[in-house]
Amino acid sequence: MPNQATARALESEIVSRLAKFFPEATPVRIPIRLSRTSENGNGNGQTNAGSGECNSVFFQNTVIEFGTPREVLFVVDHPLEFADHVLVESNDGSLHAEASVVAVQYHPDRTVIAARFLQQVPNWIVKS
Repeated sequence: MPNQATARALESEIVSRLAKFFPEATPVRIPIRLSRTSENGNGNGQTNAGSGECNSVFFQNTVIEFGTPREVLFVVDHPLEFADHVLVESNDGSLHAEASVVAVQYHPDRTVIAARFLQQVPNWIVKS
């Protein structure tokens, strides 16, 4: 498992570079399930008119390395681009929110993402 620990440290380091652009960012390390959501052209990610549900396709498991009250920062293996919509779900179910990609940094075999919640998510991150 030393290689896995090295990979985790590298991911945290490259995400910390993007986190410098988000002054409120704090390290959190929250495992998440990330899904790409589809839009119907109205910008809210909803595909079933008025149902409040969006269609999402599993993307990958990852870890929120840094967070602010409005943004999450993480690494993905597959490409995401500016303005893509994603569904962020914590493994324990405490976080379930749609977000839009607001920053992207490309690295070999990895992409660092900052995504902003589309709606307010109260108390998802608590600073001590």
